[in-house]
Amino acid sequence: MTLSLVLASSSPYRREILAKLGIDFTHLSPNIDETPFNGETAEPLVKRLALTKAQKAAQQHPAALIIGSDQVAVLNNNIITKPHNHANAVKQLQQISNQKVTFLTSVCLLNSHTGQHQLCVSPYIVQFLDLSLLQIENYLLKEQPYNCAGSFKSEGLGITLFKSLEGKDPNSLIGLPLIDLIAMLRREGLEPLS
Repeated sequence: MTLSLVLASSSPYRREILAKLGIDFTHLSPNIDETPFNGETAEPLVKRLALTKAQKAAQQHPAALIIGSDQVAVLNNNIITKPHNHANAVKQLQQISNQKVTFLTSVCLLNSHTGQHQLCVSPYIVQFLDLSLLQIENYLLKEQPYNCAGSFKSEGLGITLFKSLEGKDPNSLIGLPLIDLIAMLRREGLEPLS
């Protein structure tokens, strides 16, 4: 049985990353509550949300390989959320100025036909420069990254805020760990190079 590939995400960045593989896929926006449970830490949160997104999409696609993904940023063991507005973004960038922030990006591949899933988390560490308020304001005016955890887009001018990057897959920083996903797809018999 040939299974279709479905990306359970509303993120245009994840669609762009997945498109790099040259595999046909569809996408949908799984409307789920992303609120952390009481006491839930970052890694269990991103794992749960990736799996929940895939499971929600499986309700509409009973014979598919479904990709769910989620990302959180962590500073000093505290989750950094999406800022949603300019004032919150300024505060976030001031907090992470001259700090190391770990981005945890989960990816889940759910075979909705068998019910089996694979799930992992890919960490990526960003060392931020010591940012002035003028740099922060100028960056936010140009990029307006209000729907991005940590208030920046690494695929755009966000790179100007960084001192260094550390991780195995730069795609995970943008929102979809392709190296891990490719291994999962291969275990399901889907070879991107075929």
